[in-house]
Amino acid sequence: MTHLDNAGASLPPAVVTDTVIAHLRAEALRGGYRAAAEAAPRLEAVRASIATLLNADAGDIALTDNATRGWQAVFYALPFGPGDRILTSRAEYASNAIAFLQVAGRTGARVEVVEDDPSGQLDVEDLRRRMDERVRLIAITHVPTQGGLVNPAEEVGGIAESAGVPYLLDACQSAGQLDLDVERLRCDALSAPGRKYLRGPRGTGLLYVRPRLRERITPAVLDLHAATWTAPDRYEVEGTARMFETWERDVAAVLGLGAAVDYALAWGLPAIEARVVALAARLRDALREVPGVRVHDQGVRRCGIVTFTVAGRPAAEVHGRLAEIGVNTSVSLSRYAQYDLPARGLPDLVRASVHYYNTDEELHRLVEAVREMAG
Repeated sequence: MTHLDNAGASLPPAVVTDTVIAHLRAEALRGGYRAAAEAAPRLEAVRASIATLLNADAGDIALTDNATRGWQAVFYALPFGPGDRILTSRAEYASNAIAFLQVAGRTGARVEVVEDDPSGQLDVEDLRRRMDERVRLIAITHVPTQGGLVNPAEEVGGIAESAGVPYLLDACQSAGQLDLDVERLRCDALSAPGRKYLRGPRGTGLLYVRPRLRERITPAVLDLHAATWTAPDRYEVEGTARMFETWERDVAAVLGLGAAVDYALAWGLPAIEARVVALAARLRDALREVPGVRVHDQGVRRCGIVTFTVAGRPAAEVHGRLAEIGVNTSVSLSRYAQYDLPARGLPDLVRASVHYYNTDEELHRLVEAVREMAG
């Protein structure tokens, strides 16, 4: 198997699988509560590891069952009213855009899409021009699901911070392949899954929330983990990012997430990023040499996601034929990128996403298979 679907779900290292299985066996032998109590120090260490990954404090980290849940926990806690403005990017993820539209319909807020610059990344100057007293949120996707673009998240953070506007960053596709630093990014909140480039289990996610944002909002949903019932008619909300968590969780999966983050930290995110970016650049160059193949990645800065089309062949057909020979890719659906792909006149795209464990031989295998289809 040649696995080039790391933007969907990466292959976990053995330490992750072993960690999950070991805890499941502990639950089977001693019961879930007893096993969790014994694992409490290791569970607490997961937050510390994620904090190290993001250059944050452990109290700023919440553990979620997926990235969308973490993103929603922050977004749906923000207050909006008639005429308030939500600024986003053309690269925005479908689930986020649907949430924007739902809240806009409920509250009378407006959703505005910031234009791209000539390179295809978010136009920082257009964002700056749009800023006024009615902007209540800047929310962008760092790396889109439908391409190798890396949006200028740090510059966006500078604009948001200067204006005092909350800045929500979707790092689903960047966490684990790019070196992320929330102080450099200056985001107020950041969400990411375990299963993608972090090589963790499915059903895990992480959420970073800066103290200045936690002081301004109250989660839309609270339970006995996120708040303390202090009297029959009173409660107190947890002061750390745990206010965005709920009590019940898949303990084995969370421990697996911690193992995945520690594994990435051991390699070093700068080294991972360098390897992934270089592999993807070589794959783009090789695909461009195939007659009938077009590569569609944009931006000044690019990452490990490579999207392309083969003339005369729908993306689903190319994906299916690659799967038949043991090459894992994915399809980026145009309907999941309504702000982006239709505006560029693009159909569904084939997505190949590399990780540091991929080899040049595997890239060659993909390219030769595509060459045969294109011919």
